[in-house]
Amino acid sequence: MSASSAAATVSTTGSGSTKASASSQPEILRGQGLPQFEAITPDAVTAHIPELIADLEAELTALEQQLDARLAELEGSGSDTALLHWHELMDPLQRLGERLRWSWGAVSHLNGVCNSPELREAHAGQQAAVVSFGNRAGQSQVIYRALERLDQQHRNAPAGGPGQLDGTQERILAAELRDMQLRGVGLSGAEQEAFNAASQELAELSTRFGNQVLDATNGWTLLLREPAEVDGLPESLRGQLAQAARAAGEGDASSEAGPWLLGLDMPRYAPFLKYSRRRDLRERVYKAHVSRASGQDDSGRNNWPLIERILSLRGEQARRLGYANWAEVSLAAKMADSEAAVEALLEELRAAAHPVAQQELQALRDCAQRHGAPEANDLQPWDVTFWAEVLRQESFELDSEALRPYFPLPRVLEGLFALCNRLFGIRIEAADGEAPVWHPDVRFFRIQEATGEAIAAFYLDPYSRPGSKRGGAWMDECLVRSRRPDGTPVLPVAYLICNQSPPVGDTPSLMTFEEVETLFHEFGHGLQHMLTTVERPQAAGINGVEWDAVELPSQFMENWCYDRSTLLGMARHWQSGEGLPESEFAKLQAARTFMGGAATLRQVHFALVDLRLHSQWHPGCGHTPEQLRRQIAASTTVLAPIDEDAFLCSFGHIFAGGYAAGYYSYKWAEVLSADAFSAFEEVGLENEEQIRDTGRRFRDTVLSLGGSLDPKAVFEAFRGRQPSSEALIRHSGLVAV
Repeated sequence: MSASSAAATVSTTGSGSTKASASSQPEILRGQGLPQFEAITPDAVTAHIPELIADLEAELTALEQQLDARLAELEGSGSDTALLHWHELMDPLQRLGERLRWSWGAVSHLNGVCNSPELREAHAGQQAAVVSFGNRAGQSQVIYRALERLDQQHRNAPAGGPGQLDGTQERILAAELRDMQLRGVGLSGAEQEAFNAASQELAELSTRFGNQVLDATNGWTLLLREPAEVDGLPESLRGQLAQAARAAGEGDASSEAGPWLLGLDMPRYAPFLKYSRRRDLRERVYKAHVSRASGQDDSGRNNWPLIERILSLRGEQARRLGYANWAEVSLAAKMADSEAAVEALLEELRAAAHPVAQQELQALRDCAQRHGAPEANDLQPWDVTFWAEVLRQESFELDSEALRPYFPLPRVLEGLFALCNRLFGIRIEAADGEAPVWHPDVRFFRIQEATGEAIAAFYLDPYSRPGSKRGGAWMDECLVRSRRPDGTPVLPVAYLICNQSPPVGDTPSLMTFEEVETLFHEFGHGLQHMLTTVERPQAAGINGVEWDAVELPSQFMENWCYDRSTLLGMARHWQSGEGLPESEFAKLQAARTFMGGAATLRQVHFALVDLRLHSQWHPGCGHTPEQLRRQIAASTTVLAPIDEDAFLCSFGHIFAGGYAAGYYSYKWAEVLSADAFSAFEEVGLENEEQIRDTGRRFRDTVLSLGGSLDPKAVFEAFRGRQPSSEALIRHSGLVAV
């Protein structure tokens, strides 16, 4: 890892950070401010995380003793007016949790963006202790009794009287009680021991699952030496593949003469499937991608046993907690009321999307037929993206690759920041060199009110690094909005991570339109984290927001990529400065719902597979997880999965992330986000005054209130009514057929 030259001093403005000191305290234990990433080494993890856990154990024990004595005092007083106060319980609990979140969060962050064998080993070596402490805190009988006391006081208190909590406190308390129940506080003896052992094993299995996907992705390459092997590939992709070849030791590689190194990371894999005229190579790379970590090669990486073990353990955990299955456990903390409610939404979308997807597939066959392609009557999954791009160009005269020069990352950022100023009245300014970074590509920005008042800051790590950075895109918390014990503010700082095409030589990162949408998506998450006005960290930003509502701001922001003033304001050719022609914008608009049936059906398939694996599958059910997935595929795909398709083995969202029995959240929240954006459409997207007013209302509700209110109430506060799926079905082009 490396840090910027100016990283030794971190500005305190707005972030609650401190100057790096020469004190003896290890950086990994500092617990406040922006981490000095280069000091958080594998050796530091191994040496000091045990020290942190020991300190936290001692503090937790001391807190339990204080609370036990305090509860005894209150119970012995015989007074109905004697109260346990919030600051006696919730504030010290939050401080304990924040110390662990800050230190272990920095380690986990680096494990995702600067992965190395040494860091991976150090992370794995301490994970059990971290999980064990979480179980210890989550199963504390004294703390649970104290929480119940606070809850009882609140329920018994007269309106506005002593002991009554405000709405935010009530939500935080209810969530803590529920979470402790889900962490096994009600268990004892052998059941609790088994629960804790299973929790440890699940954490280890999830980490191993993710590592094997990363290793499988990085472990497959194909060196192309013949010009015929790159037939159809655009210049930008050939340049990227040549750059990868040079990095792998082919020093003379060039975009014109090769060789070109193909890989399974998305910036190389996805455009190769889209543009390669070599059907045999498309098949080869597709099969390699869908079979990752499934034991079909000689690498020894096989996630099938991990999948069955993870699902089995989750089922056991659910039953220990008194639930029928893990889906019930998951939904206990979500906006959706029941499995039936989720199934109903997914079926509504499936029924609308399936006939449209069938029509789309036939259109691809017809297109291939017109071009005399031998595969026209036997389209396979590795053909779909290629012929979709051909048809897209024919139907809309829209060449996705030709748009890249209009979306250099710096221009896109300018457009995104201008939109945020337009909608939310905030200013975003570069602050590179003012904060420590973990890689030279990482940038740092500050957010201010129009008055100049500091609000927040964020890191942006935009480019793919296949050897050390996990795939996908995400937002995570660096610092959470809160106040220190002395009353001084800690302003939020976000990590925004993407995996887009990196610069090649002197050419900046030229983004696909899909990469632009991804950046807007993640920034939406960041805005909810950074623009919160809630100062209780348990409900600030994304904290305390039900999982199936947390995608609302992210998906909302994607809609603005199709807004005329937003898109034309940022789309400028990186060399000439020429704006994107109006005709190209019109094509983008017209093509917005292209293959919309297939896209919706794909997400419904993933969501249903996830939900039913966690509600219907168990070791004795008579079929494997993959067999269940293929049963579901019969009604949620229009091209059946091929024999080599082992998608579950790389489904990190549910087996290595937090989406278990929650992948439906993307579609659930998309209903909310489409409906929210329709509020702007209704006032007129060119009506600047109304757009500003609606944007401020969105900021003051969805982006501001975080987890302080039920998401249904937050949405109603913005929209004035309950959400409707009509806007999503319209935006997706799923018209009745």
